[in-house]
Amino acid sequence: MANLTGKRALVTGGSRGIGAAIARKLAAEGAQVALTYAQSPDAADAVVKSITDAGGEARAIRADNREDLSVTGAVERAAEEFGGLDILVCNAGVFEVGPLSELGLQGYDNTMSVNVRAVYVALLAADRLLAEGGRVVLIGSNLAKHVPGPGIGLYAMSKAALIGLAKGLSRDFGPRGITINVVHPGSTDTDMNPADGDYAEPQRSIMSIPRFNDPADVASLVAWLTGPDAGTVTGSEFTIDSGVNA
Repeated sequence: MANLTGKRALVTGGSRGIGAAIARKLAAEGAQVALTYAQSPDAADAVVKSITDAGGEARAIRADNREDLSVTGAVERAAEEFGGLDILVCNAGVFEVGPLSELGLQGYDNTMSVNVRAVYVALLAADRLLAEGGRVVLIGSNLAKHVPGPGIGLYAMSKAALIGLAKGLSRDFGPRGITINVVHPGSTDTDMNPADGDYAEPQRSIMSIPRFNDPADVASLVAWLTGPDAGTVTGSEFTIDSGVNA
């Protein structure tokens, strides 16, 4: 069933992994989808082609998540291309880990600029463009709620910030029927963290169900949150991590 027919969506960081799966799923549900990419035009074009080949409509927009004007421009262009905006999925992010002495202030600035500031900038632009009854989904991490090892504090902080942002903005967006929620994926089988990689087994060892997410699993949860059945779900968190945080 095409639950999102007539809806217009933007997925940041949609050229690979979870973001690409979300873009494809929203398109399969009937939405027009714009996706941003930073450095992989070929990968972004491949996602767009997979959507259009399946009969959907998609656009790829280059955006540097470290530059405010680039992020704002991507949101505005998506709305201009489609004649409005109904769905915003903030998926783009960076994963910098290590001891504080190695990350330093540069690591802090890089992580926070992409994982937090860029999200805020996108929301600032989308606030005046989102239609009544719109949907916002922020892609967090199960590490925002539980950190099982050292070196992850900076990343965990950046993703935890999204929780407060979503809860607070649910009050601002609520009168317009706009929902905002956070999805916290755990280990997901992508090129950055393959399920058969060198570090996969230690991750599986702390799961209740010992298997990685498929990106499509996360995309299906996002699609539900952006669809008609989740109209009163807002300011909430949804963890999908095979029970790591159970």
